[in-house]
Amino acid sequence: MAGLAIEEMLELWASSLRDVKERLRPLFRQERVARSAGALRVLALKELGQDVAPCLIAKDFETYTYNYRINRLSTVEEHYMLRRAIDKGASKDRLARAFNVNLSTINRRINLLHGICPHATELLNDHQFTPDVPRHLRKMKAARQIEAVELMIAANSITAAHADALLKATPPEQRTDYTPPKPEEPKRYPLAQIVRLEREMNTMQEKYKAAENSYGSELLNLVVAKGYLTKLVGNEAVQS
Repeated sequence: MAGLAIEEMLELWASSLRDVKERLRPLFRQERVARSAGALRVLALKELGQDVAPCLIAKDFETYTYNYRINRLSTVEEHYMLRRAIDKGASKDRLARAFNVNLSTINRRINLLHGICPHATELLNDHQFTPDVPRHLRKMKAARQIEAVELMIAANSITAAHADALLKATPPEQRTDYTPPKPEEPKRYPLAQIVRLEREMNTMQEKYKAAENSYGSELLNLVVAKGYLTKLVGNEAVQS
């Protein structure tokens, strides 16, 4: 009797659940909601021929903003996903056709973290950014990359313009594209020019010695001549 009573109670409970489900089914069928995410999942379900799929529905009273939470892959996770697909044998052309993007876009996504240090990559794991951001970060050394990423995260602005501004503010010694200026090499003159300069210097020294030897006698002659001419010009007989 007790066992029969339990079976009857279970049957009654199941029938009541079916009744509630049938009563609520028209409400769910008539209610229309806007899809905030899952566009690719819908396309995949259509390709598989599925008409029904479980969904998470957010009521209006649950939030003050529309579409307040979207579960999307971060840029770094997308990069790893593409890398795994390439490693498993998928071609880049097939990936480009599947995502309806250019082949250059796939290449940029695949090489997204090339030249980025592991710590900076870890900081960017949960963020969305364009492939132009790592392009500017590659021109910085590892310590500066980490500092730049932390500044962008603190400002909540992980954009290419912000990364470019930080790159321009980076000291030259912290950039990977900086080459220190080479010291100027001393000018090397041809041998013929050196010989000609030595010959001219020898000639100049000989002229200097000759002038030095004759300087005293020539100066004495000039002093005597000056005195003679002064007396001659001052003579009244000569003036008249």
